[in-house]
Amino acid sequence: MTRTKSPNQHVDIDHLMAMLNCIGEGVFTVDLEKRITFFNRAAERITGFTAEEALEQPCRDVFRADVCGEQCILDEVMRTKTTITERRVTIVDRHGRNVKVCVNASALKDSEGNHIGGIETFRDVSTEEELRRQIEKSYTFQDIVSRHPKMHEIFAILPDVAVSNVPVLIEGESGTGKELLARAIHNLSNRPEGPFIAVSCGALPDTLLESELFGYRKGAFTDAKMDKPGRFDLAKGGTLFLDEIGDVSAAMQVRLLRVLQEKTYEPLGSTEPVTSDARIVAATHRSLHDLVNTGTFRQDLYYRLNVLRLELPPLRDRRCDIPLLVEHFRRRLNAETGKHIERVDPSVFDSLMQYEFPGNIRELENIMQHAFVLCRGPVIQRDHLPGDIRSAVGEEQTAASGTLKNLEKRAIQEALRDNAGNRTAAARQLDIDPSTLYRKMKRYGIS
Repeated sequence: MTRTKSPNQHVDIDHLMAMLNCIGEGVFTVDLEKRITFFNRAAERITGFTAEEALEQPCRDVFRADVCGEQCILDEVMRTKTTITERRVTIVDRHGRNVKVCVNASALKDSEGNHIGGIETFRDVSTEEELRRQIEKSYTFQDIVSRHPKMHEIFAILPDVAVSNVPVLIEGESGTGKELLARAIHNLSNRPEGPFIAVSCGALPDTLLESELFGYRKGAFTDAKMDKPGRFDLAKGGTLFLDEIGDVSAAMQVRLLRVLQEKTYEPLGSTEPVTSDARIVAATHRSLHDLVNTGTFRQDLYYRLNVLRLELPPLRDRRCDIPLLVEHFRRRLNAETGKHIERVDPSVFDSLMQYEFPGNIRELENIMQHAFVLCRGPVIQRDHLPGDIRSAVGEEQTAASGTLKNLEKRAIQEALRDNAGNRTAAARQLDIDPSTLYRKMKRYGIS
């Protein structure tokens, strides 16, 4: 940036440097040996080094980012001849403090098109990161992430539910996080140091389920060479999570009813009752009330289990949680895989917000895992989504693309659904006045 061919060009460079010194983002340039050739005032403020100290120094000695070395951003842009945008890294400033910055970088060329170095711009995002952490903290309860009003109603009562020690029934579609909620109840209970034992009641036939739950004594059957404790025994002093309780047979329902009523059970091959000391949390993807009405589930067992009932809404009814969950899975998968995927392209969010998610949060997690496998760069793009998701969303977009009125009606319906029918919150999400929203609801016949 110091090379000149004429007085006019020298003036242009002076003007350029003056402008770069006025912007709020840090800017520095390097030569082919990665020695700093320009360092603006914002770079001084963010790093703590003066331009005089930085010039002619290796950039790794001044910028001191966690990607310096094998993952050097400038090496990458010089090697690939591409531009890097919005990459978040941590630098250590002159005073030894960690500073989160967002970096953009590209190669520098002379007037003949020859590469002569690189340029990097960066801004301090420490305040943004802290704000993001505070927002996520306010939307996170135990390991459950949500901003939906119905979920926050559950969060509000969960501590009282947990310490009550009475049976809890969790209902919700497959993949909505029933076991995660059960673990939160256990962690908040008076017995968090005790074991959390989970068993899927729908995955085992009656004979195996009985021995799994209640255990057996030596000699109870041919292969019973020694005593084996059941899940009720293993959960002593802790919590027993009975998943898919709606799938157990009538005979097993009778045995479970006795445990809940009398707090005792008999292992297979034993005549001596054993006292149960396990907190029962049951879950089902079916409505137990409907099963009682059809005669496939015992009413007395239903009332024993349904002392406290929590219903988890499906993801399609809490779409406002999708961005939070995507970010949650992105950070977790980065840690698990060792990748450094920095963000998700807006087109991905557009597709995910329109998808119906029959598999709920579990399906969203699988989608993110699929995208992580295919993504080779720092940004997840729509092409990294599974093909069936792209196809399904494409069909929905075609069906939805009609008049502006249809699009407006759909936006209002989704905002109301995201905010559990709260018109004030929905209007805020749509960035319109509540009276305007009410008038449009009447026009489109939205109740």
